[in-house]
Amino acid sequence: MSRSRAPLAGVVGALVVVEATSGVLQGFYTPLLTDVARHLDIHDSDINWFEAAQLLLSAIVVPLLARLGDMIGHRKVLIGSLIVTAAASWGIAFAPSFWMFTLVWAIQGFYVVWLPMNVSIIHARARKHPNTAELTSKGAGLIVMALEAGAIGGALVAGQLGGLLPLWMTLSVPAVLVTIALVVVIFKVEDPGTRAGGAIDTTGTVLLSLSLLAITGGLALARVNGFTLTVLAVMAAGGALMWWFIRVELHKDDPVIDMRLIARPTVWPVILTSALFGVSVLGAQGPLSTFAGTDPAEVGYGLGLDSASRSYLIGAYVFSLLIGAGLYSRISRLFQPRPVLIGASLMVGVGYLALVPFHGTVTIVTSLMVFAGLGSGALVAALPATAAAAAPPHQTGVATGLTNTTKTLGGAFASAIFALALANGIDEDSTAASLSGYQTVWAICGVTAIVAVGALLTVPKVAFTKADPQAQGLEGTSDALALEAVGGDVVVSQTLPQAENADASPEPDQEDPR
Repeated sequence: MSRSRAPLAGVVGALVVVEATSGVLQGFYTPLLTDVARHLDIHDSDINWFEAAQLLLSAIVVPLLARLGDMIGHRKVLIGSLIVTAAASWGIAFAPSFWMFTLVWAIQGFYVVWLPMNVSIIHARARKHPNTAELTSKGAGLIVMALEAGAIGGALVAGQLGGLLPLWMTLSVPAVLVTIALVVVIFKVEDPGTRAGGAIDTTGTVLLSLSLLAITGGLALARVNGFTLTVLAVMAAGGALMWWFIRVELHKDDPVIDMRLIARPTVWPVILTSALFGVSVLGAQGPLSTFAGTDPAEVGYGLGLDSASRSYLIGAYVFSLLIGAGLYSRISRLFQPRPVLIGASLMVGVGYLALVPFHGTVTIVTSLMVFAGLGSGALVAALPATAAAAAPPHQTGVATGLTNTTKTLGGAFASAIFALALANGIDEDSTAASLSGYQTVWAICGVTAIVAVGALLTVPKVAFTKADPQAQGLEGTSDALALEAVGGDVVVSQTLPQAENADASPEPDQEDPR
């Protein structure tokens, strides 16, 4: 390795620690969710409120913190989010009640901004070199590989520790790792010095936050009192705020969510698919874990797996996501993007719909989840690349960011709805969720995937290819945009919108990487 690249390699090595830790956060807790429910003395259905709260917060903070990183420095935002995540992770280990656990679990969602910040730091340090795009893509590839390895390893290790250590001690492992990652960044990652101007869309952020809080808050109230007039009024207020948000964003020069871009005929089906895809990839893994941990001898359904065996099931599913994402880059060279997206969505739909009648054995459930996971992995890689191809050249970063935002929102609302579905018909003498609730979850995941197929069928056949005069083409895009974090809970995308045109010379206020 040349001397000039050594400092960049050191920064990438430090960020590998951060992303491996992010992977652990995404994979570690899932096999333990049944144990957490027993510890907090709650029904399995209530586990979904953890995910709903965290995904909701993630959808709000990611675009806000990403913009803040451009303005005040990506390292500062990375360190701040590490501090918040570390505090929340320690809180998870010792939270004494359901509401406290939900609060700290939601706050832990700040980790989703690590990947965008890390890629931006790598890009800023790589700009000294003439092959900026190549170095950035390689660095990003390494940290994403670390994240994926962390997600799989975290699930497997958690399953083993769950049967050996007290729960609080097992839950402390991610907190220790986040604390280590914080120390590594403070001492090993220097501020690259790049800053950008602009301002945060405060009005749009506030309206979006209030709207999402009102809608999900109404669903949370329905958990306690059912769909009363008050609950419906709160949710209606959330819908009105969302309408107001859309109206405001249409007149913003730098909106938090670009509604005009979404309205493009080749973009809206992709964004809708992302939201519908979030229902299954982000909302269904908690129910999968609790179903696998449900004892069939007690309630007549479930797989009766301990935490170690559940970790193998979760690990197989996460690994299938990784394989599906890897296969996409090869399949996309043989077929146009549109049929690949449709085929992947069909795999997700068929896999989940088949679970409704067929869920009696570990082999069947694992096989169907792996089948759906292969399609999900392909969508993980395909959606940001396809969105970038459908967008104008100067809005590729915005378009790929929208796939992540809408996917997270889809997962947040799905988790809240799944919590209500799983609580319907439960036995008050048991902590297990109802079988009809699980079947409802799988049916919703399958149907939303099929609806996504219908949306994609409205797109012209030449869309996202060079034959489409409004598209930018996908050649080389899947590799440049495959910065997807495939984990147990959250999938975060980030692009390199400036990497292709980055100047080889540092900007005046930029630190020399050497």
